[in-house]
Order: sequence, then structure tokens, then C-alpha cells
Amino acid sequence: MPNFIDINWLAVLVAAVSAFLLGGIWYGPLFKHAWCRENGIDPDAPPKGHPGMVFGTAFVAALVAAAAFAIILRPDPPLFIALHAGFLTGLAYVAMSFGINYAFAGRSFRLWLIDGGYHTLQFSLYGLILGLWH
Repeated sequence: MPNFIDINWLAVLVAAVSAFLLGGIWYGPLFKHAWCRENGIDPDAPPKGHPGMVFGTAFVAALVAAAAFAIILRPDPPLFIALHAGFLTGLAYVAMSFGINYAFAGRSFRLWLIDGGYHTLQFSLYGLILGLWH
């Protein structure tokens, strides 16, 4: 069983930053208008909540997810295994969990594709970074 000292914490931090940057692109220029439309939000309205709190929460959540994923992968995972695990975690665990919630909440398939796609890429990036950086 790996201990916390065996984890490459700098790689975990970079993985969390990668998710943060991906989110800025994914929910910004790529899918902002579609995501807002599917959620019934005016894309030009000021954001609800203090931006520092929103972005801070998102970053802490990404950091916790990256750290937990690094613990699951264990130190020095082979790149293929890390990428495969990241893709499957994002798609099979996160996106499918969203799918269950979205089905009961009556949310659209398009919204599920946007949110599930983000998390599939997020964990694939975690796998790439943790698989390359030993």
C-alpha cells in the first residue's frame, strides 16, 4: 500500500491545474453558450456567487480528485495503464454517475455530453500527467 510520501505531489498539483485550465476552455469558448442554454442561464449575466469562491472551490475539488486518483494509481504507473484508468474513471464512474442524476432530474442529453465529456477528459489528463511524470 503506497503512503502519502510516495505520491508525486507536484504532478498532482499540475494535474489539478490542467483540469482547471481545461475547464476554462471547455466551459468558456467551446461550450459556454450551449451549456448555459441547457441550464437556462443567460451567458451574459454576471456569475452567481463570488468568483474567488467559485474558482477556489473548483480548484480544491480538482486537487482532491487528482490526489485521490494518484493514490489509486500508485506510484510510477505505466503510461498506458494511467491513461486507460483515467479515461475509464472519467467515463464509467463520473460521466455515468452524472447520467443517472441527469436522467432523474430531466436534464438534457446534450448537457450530459458536455459535462460528462469534460470529466472524461479531466481524468484522462490526470492519467497522462501522472503516467508520464514519475
